[in-house]
Amino acid sequence: MQLERPQTRTYGQPEGLLHLEKHTAEAGATQRAPRSVSIPQNTGDRIFSLLTMGFAASVLAALGLMLGILFYQGWLSIHTNGFSFITGTTWAPAANLYGAAPSILGTLYTSALALILAGIVGVFVSIFLTEIAPLRIRFTLGLLVELLGAVPSIVYGLWAFLVLVPIVRQYIQPPLVDHFGNTPFFSGYPLGLGIFTATLILAVMILPTIAAISRDVIAAVPNQQREAMLALGATRWETTWKVIIPYARSGIIGALLLGLGRAVGETMAVTMVIGNNQSISPSLFGLSTTMPATIVNQFTEATGALYRSSLIEIALILMGVTVILNAAARLLVWSVTRKFKV
Repeated sequence: MQLERPQTRTYGQPEGLLHLEKHTAEAGATQRAPRSVSIPQNTGDRIFSLLTMGFAASVLAALGLMLGILFYQGWLSIHTNGFSFITGTTWAPAANLYGAAPSILGTLYTSALALILAGIVGVFVSIFLTEIAPLRIRFTLGLLVELLGAVPSIVYGLWAFLVLVPIVRQYIQPPLVDHFGNTPFFSGYPLGLGIFTATLILAVMILPTIAAISRDVIAAVPNQQREAMLALGATRWETTWKVIIPYARSGIIGALLLGLGRAVGETMAVTMVIGNNQSISPSLFGLSTTMPATIVNQFTEATGALYRSSLIEIALILMGVTVILNAAARLLVWSVTRKFKV
């Protein structure tokens, strides 16, 4: 004989409450496992997506078109000169000998020196404007710094040729040559023109970019970071270099590399003061040239096909250097940001 198991009943709890708890549990299970709902996209959203995608693709298409045209126009030089075009030091159009090493090294040399000078000054200027300067002069001084970036490069070139070159020739180069002329970096004659003057004018030109962007980045640091460091007994110097600068590191690096990109592509101001000599010299007082200066000085005189193609290949190299610098800037900022977040 099989006995029936007695049913257990919970006393003190109404059946309605049991039903409510069961319904709540089922609703919670449903919320924990949501279903993927496809939101329909209307015609306006599709048009907007296609429009923005087209604008983004047009930028890549323009870049690819420029590289393609430069490569096509410079193919004669690429095929004829080969890799010796980059490593060669002789630039003699009359003999069809083209070596772009002086232009490439001159561009990198002057840009790197200008970045060091403008980077140091620009970061300190941005720190002063955001952390030290009184409120009544921050706006005015910051506006003046930004206005320096709006000055055309030809104006900088005229100012450098008429004002900076005589000052360098009379007051800066002679004592440096007298005391350090036996070193490879300060040998030469006090002409006023050369790598030193080109570096100074480049530093002045990229200073507003570095200072303005670094100021905005430092100003975006939350005040809680400063207040917490000061509450621990840190000085203003310690707060700046241990909290503010690390927090704004990625933005400052981006500002430096943007300034470097402008220095690499600068043309007229450098052309007027660098001397335009196809030679390689470590001396700051030596005459040299850059890739933009070589193109702007000789393109109107390029009568032969190989001569013209060689100048276009220099433009292709210059554009390649610019693209590489921007890519390196993006990767460097990304790596610094990721390490800082970790």
